[in-house]
Amino acid sequence: MRDGFIKVAAATPEIRVADPAANAENILRILRGASDAGAKVVVFPELCISGYTCGDLFLQDTLLESCMDELYALAKKTESLDMIYFLGIPVMFGHKLYNCAAAVSGGRVLGFVPKTFIPNYSEFYEGRYFNSWGYGEDLGIIESDKGDAPIGTGQLFTCDFMPELVIGAEICEDLWAPKPPSIDLALAGATLIVNLSASDELTGKDLYRKNLVAGQSARLLCGYIYADAGEGESTQDVVYAGHNIIAENGKVLGESRRFESGLTVSEIDVKKLISERRRISTFVPENEDAYAPVGFTLQQTDTELTRYIDPAPFVPSDEADRVRRCEEILSIQAAGLKKRLKHTGAKSAVVGISGGLDSTLALIVTVRAFDMLGLSRDGITAITMPGFGTTDRTYENACTLVKSLGATLKEISIADAVRQHFSDIGQDESVHDVTYENSQARERTQILMDYANKTDALVVGTGDLSELALGWATYNGDHMSMYGVNASVPKTLVRHLVRYYADTCGQDKLQAVLVDILDTPVSPELIPPKDGEISQKTEDLVGPYELHDFFLYYVMRFGMAPSKIYRLAKQAFCVQDKVYDEETILKWLKTFYRRFFSQQFKRSCLPDGPKVGSVALSPRGDWRMPSDACVDIWMRELEESSR
Repeated sequence: MRDGFIKVAAATPEIRVADPAANAENILRILRGASDAGAKVVVFPELCISGYTCGDLFLQDTLLESCMDELYALAKKTESLDMIYFLGIPVMFGHKLYNCAAAVSGGRVLGFVPKTFIPNYSEFYEGRYFNSWGYGEDLGIIESDKGDAPIGTGQLFTCDFMPELVIGAEICEDLWAPKPPSIDLALAGATLIVNLSASDELTGKDLYRKNLVAGQSARLLCGYIYADAGEGESTQDVVYAGHNIIAENGKVLGESRRFESGLTVSEIDVKKLISERRRISTFVPENEDAYAPVGFTLQQTDTELTRYIDPAPFVPSDEADRVRRCEEILSIQAAGLKKRLKHTGAKSAVVGISGGLDSTLALIVTVRAFDMLGLSRDGITAITMPGFGTTDRTYENACTLVKSLGATLKEISIADAVRQHFSDIGQDESVHDVTYENSQARERTQILMDYANKTDALVVGTGDLSELALGWATYNGDHMSMYGVNASVPKTLVRHLVRYYADTCGQDKLQAVLVDILDTPVSPELIPPKDGEISQKTEDLVGPYELHDFFLYYVMRFGMAPSKIYRLAKQAFCVQDKVYDEETILKWLKTFYRRFFSQQFKRSCLPDGPKVGSVALSPRGDWRMPSDACVDIWMRELEESSR
C-alpha cells in the first residue's frame, strides 16, 4: 500500500437462487482469486449469499438462518486472506428484516450495514420484506456464538496502519436517492465507498449507471466500488448483467463486460484523494462523531500498479474530447485578451514572432481576439527580430505565418543593437554564455515594449506554463509582457492547440506552415546555427517537456512526494510506453525540482494571463510560493527513494 495505493476489486459471482451454501462456495473461489491478484478490498453484489431474486422466500426462516451460517463459515475459511470484503446478506434484527452489507476481515464479521432507501415500485418489491434503517439511528448488536457484530448505517471501516483508508458502505438504491448515504459517509471521513448492488439491466441504463458512479466519486472526492448482481439471478421478469465499476474522483478506472461473471480489479489512490480534499475549501468534514470507527488490519505490502497512468495528463487521450478541449482553450485565451484590449481601449497589439510553437499560438489567439472584437487583423503587428541564432527555416515560417493570418509583418534585426550593447558592457561576442543569450532576449523585449508604446498597443506574451515552471525564460526578457495568453498552457498542450488550428483553419498555405512549425525542434535560437540548422535544442538542455509536464502536473495538482511521482513516471514511461529508462526519468526529475525551486522569483512577478486548466502558476491565486524556499527535503526524499 506504499504511496497510498490500495488494490480493490468488484466481484460478480455466479448465483444459485436460495442456495447459500453454493453461493458461499462461489464467493470463496472468487475471494481466493482476488487474493492472488493482490486485492485488499473486495466487494460483492447485494444479497449475493442468498440471491437477490428470492422474493417471498426472504420470509422463510430456513433461508435466513442458512445465510447467517454460511456467512460465519465463510469468515472462518477466509481468516488467512489479507483483505476486507463486503457481501450482501438478509439479516434479522429486532423482529425486522434488513438488506445488509456484511464486512468481513481476519476471520471476523466486523459489522452489518443496512440499506437506507428501500425501493417499492415496478419490478422491485423490497418493501414487502425489508425495512429501512433510518439516518442517525443507534447501532445495534447482532449476537452470535461465533462473535457479536454491530448493525447500523453509522459505521466506518478504518484500516489501522493506513489511516487514509476509511470505507463506507451503501446499497444499490441508496446511490439513486436524492441524498445518498455516501454523502454523509464521505463528509465523516470515508475515502472509499463500496456499493453492493442488484441493478436490473435496461437499454441504455449502463451509461447512466456508469455516469452516476463516476459523478458520485467526483462529487465526494472518493474512490467508489460498485459491484452488481449478474449471472444466476432469476430472470423471471428482469435480467441482471453484472455491471461492475471502479471509479476515483470522476474517472472510471475499471469496468466489467456485462453479462459475465468474475473480477474487476484496479488500484485506488487514497492519498491523492486526501490531497484533493485538503485543497478543496468547500469539502467541509462534518458529523465525524456520528459514525463509529470499526478497525481492521491489513499487512503492509507494496501494491503492484495495473491502472493506466496517463503519460500526458494535460492532453485528453480521446480525440473528440481533445478537439473540444482545444476549441475551448483557444476561446478562453482569446476571451481573456479581448477583455484586456477592450478595457485598455487598445486597438492594436504587438506580438514577437519567432517561427516557434509558443509565438505561433500567441498570434493565433490574438487573431481570434481581434475577430471577436470586430477589429481588423492588420492592427496586429507581428515583429520578427532575427538575431545570431535565427535560421532560415524559422524566419521564413514566421513571415509566411503572419501573412497567411492577415496580420502586419515587421522585421527588426537585433544584431547591431546587441553588438553595441556588448561593446557597452564589455561582452566578448565569441563567448556564448548566458549574457550572450539573455542580451538578445532582452533586446527583443525592449523592441516589443517600445514599439507597443509608439503604436498605442499591448504586447502579447508568448511564454508557456512549462517554461515558467522551469524558469526557462529571461528575466525581464521574454519573461515580461502586457498580457501572457499562454501562461497556463503547458508545452505538450501547446502542440495540440496549434495542430487543432492547422486542421481547422481551412487554408492550405496556412496549414502547411503550421505543420512545418510543429515539426521544428523547440529552441530559443540564441546560439549561432550549425550548417544552417538549429544548434540549440531546448529539450537537450533542460529535458523532455513530456516528462516535465508530467512532473509539473503531479507536483501542482496533488502535491505528491517526489518518490511517488518517480514511481508513476516509471509506470507511464518505462512499463507502459517504454519511452525512457529509469535513470533518464530520475535525472530530469531532479532537474525539475532544482529549477522549479530556484526559479520561483521569476514567477513571483508574472504579468496577467488567463487560467485555462486546473494547474497554473499565477502568484495572484494559484501558486503562492516564497522565492527563497529550499528544495533540500524534496531532493533528499527523492535520493533516498531511488536507491
